[in-house]
Amino acid sequence: MHDLTPLPTDVPRMIVGVTSAQTCLILTDRLRALRVAGFRVIVVSAPGELLDRTAAAAGVEAVAIPMRRSMAPWADLLALLNLCGLLLRVRPVLVEFSTPKAGLLGMVAAWLCWVPHRVYLLRGLKLESTFGWKRRVLMTAERLASACAQVVLCNSESLRCEALALRLVPPGKLRVLGGGSSNGVDMDVFCPGPSSVRGHLGIPVGAPVIGFVGRLTRDKGVPELAKAFDRILAVEPEAYLLLVGWFDESEDALPGELRVYLQHHPRIRMTGLVAETADYYRAMDLFVLPTWREGFPNVVLEAAATELPVVTTESTGSRDSVVPEVTGLLIPPGYPEAIVESVLLLLRDPTRRQRMGRAARAWVLERYSGREVLGRTAEFYKSLVKSSEKMEEEGAPVV
Repeated sequence: MHDLTPLPTDVPRMIVGVTSAQTCLILTDRLRALRVAGFRVIVVSAPGELLDRTAAAAGVEAVAIPMRRSMAPWADLLALLNLCGLLLRVRPVLVEFSTPKAGLLGMVAAWLCWVPHRVYLLRGLKLESTFGWKRRVLMTAERLASACAQVVLCNSESLRCEALALRLVPPGKLRVLGGGSSNGVDMDVFCPGPSSVRGHLGIPVGAPVIGFVGRLTRDKGVPELAKAFDRILAVEPEAYLLLVGWFDESEDALPGELRVYLQHHPRIRMTGLVAETADYYRAMDLFVLPTWREGFPNVVLEAAATELPVVTTESTGSRDSVVPEVTGLLIPPGYPEAIVESVLLLLRDPTRRQRMGRAARAWVLERYSGREVLGRTAEFYKSLVKSSEKMEEEGAPVV
């Protein structure tokens, strides 16, 4: 655990917690915006280089608390105790926990320690792709995390509707800020332009490139994408598939034989974990995310900002990230043939691709620029703190 530098007591303390250090990849801009808004921000996750790197880049403090993504009762109890110890030491005025394990443990700890403002950021529902007793356990965990929260922020409107339909959260606690998204997009970073990636990866300048960015797992639809790509090659033999991501060791990890297949395929280029992805989007002709579940996919917004048409699914969260037939195409999850049809449709029509790409960037600029999304988030959190300060001045109890 890092030492926490003493600061004046009038600086509101805030803790942002996630389960895995890998998730910190998407937190940098959010943490920086909250710090600039006047919070003393402490980011918490399991130990990892990305935790320290993210905290340094955002100018905030980091605390490592071991947490496992899978069910581990004794390890979870220890993590809960460590979280309680941190909260009692820091005495934050506000906490934001997200991702399933940190969301559950963090919200319970915040409730036990009487943190004045407890926000559960619902980034997605893992239970949507889970069945049997595991699904029941996850539903119980979501309900408990939500019960301990005062506000449940949803990444998208369809995620809010799904949480309501499953009766995971009381309607009065659910909020969607603006059009959703937890980060928005830095439009200056993610923009069209030249790229050196094709040259580095040995992809010819004129070859069609189908792109994917994210964890390489079953829930992201990678098995269906692999099947679809082989069928696409039968029609477009010069095409390449660019997979920007890593084999995530999670419950939905890819089987070993598929990993070997992807790694040795002559037309598939794999990069592993990439922290700065903007140049990779610029090497693509179109973007595909055949996911089974999302909260609101940042990668779709990043691709759209780079003027790429997007093919994604009608799943929760992902369907909010595309204007159908305008910025991209929506397909049902789990159908390689739908991927094939949509990708070939766009590859064969460069004019349509360009029109969709321009419309996609304009749509993202209008609704999801990082400045707007993160500014809205910071103002929301500041309003929570101000409301409690006003109640205290008036002598009303803050629950």
